[in-house]
Amino acid sequence: MICGGAGSGQNPRVDLPVRRLLAAAVLLLAAGCAPADPAPPAAAGACEPGALPTLTAGTLTIGTDQPVYPPWYLDDDPTSGEGFESAVAYAIAEQLGYARDAVTWVRVPFNAAITPGPKTFDLNLTEFSITEERRQAVDFSAPYYDVAQAVITVGTSPVAGATSLAELQGARLGAQVGTTSYDAAVAQIAPTTEVAVFNTNDDAKLALQNGQIDALVVDLPTAFFITSAELDDGVIVGQLPAGTGTPEQFGAVLDKDSPLTPCVSEAVEALRADGSLDAIEQEWLASAGAAPELR
Repeated sequence: MICGGAGSGQNPRVDLPVRRLLAAAVLLLAAGCAPADPAPPAAAGACEPGALPTLTAGTLTIGTDQPVYPPWYLDDDPTSGEGFESAVAYAIAEQLGYARDAVTWVRVPFNAAITPGPKTFDLNLTEFSITEERRQAVDFSAPYYDVAQAVITVGTSPVAGATSLAELQGARLGAQVGTTSYDAAVAQIAPTTEVAVFNTNDDAKLALQNGQIDALVVDLPTAFFITSAELDDGVIVGQLPAGTGTPEQFGAVLDKDSPLTPCVSEAVEALRADGSLDAIEQEWLASAGAAPELR
């Protein structure tokens, strides 16, 4: 995915302990993705368990894409609680007063989740980067993860040894449609190169393996997973440079002007304050190695 999109394709044969070590937690900026001001605080008592106006009384409905991938979800099963975003989702639910058996999941295509109109979920966690453009159509919770973008390839690619953005000029790049991975590729590399668009990262990986593109841009945790578990001779070329403002951040998506937004944001902030987000990140996004910054 996408920073901000569906993640890598997954390999169900990869053992769980390996999956837990495959992604990195290097938290830097991809250009042009600073979020707007957070949602206003909830009114006193509005976030008490049982007080939330959810789609179904007594149930918290959480959305995500299909398929979903490690390290964000394992085995395309968001209900397992395994994977970073699945664990965060259940932690938010618990903070809001919803037991695990009071959480239900729905599948919503990535782009459909951030288009205007009523939602079939109360909140959605699918590596959605918080952007001003998206805020015109949906609400975002307080951010639960800071993310960097990375360029990956295979060892036989002409850009496998690149150490700078200049060496990527003219390369055939790919990224998933509608993602901030694509936006970052266009903003930082694409003025003199080509960025092919793919419906999914699975499609992009196939194009890379077939030599149709030279490299693929994805978020950094996904980059570690793809190169470690899914590509023969996979290589992380490097991560795109950080900017000077607010880092690119993932937030839960909610319906525009949802009354739940302040409560979900308060839940995320509480999980950050008590160390829960850090603990979940350490479990599922533990560093798997170095990713040099492209100069």
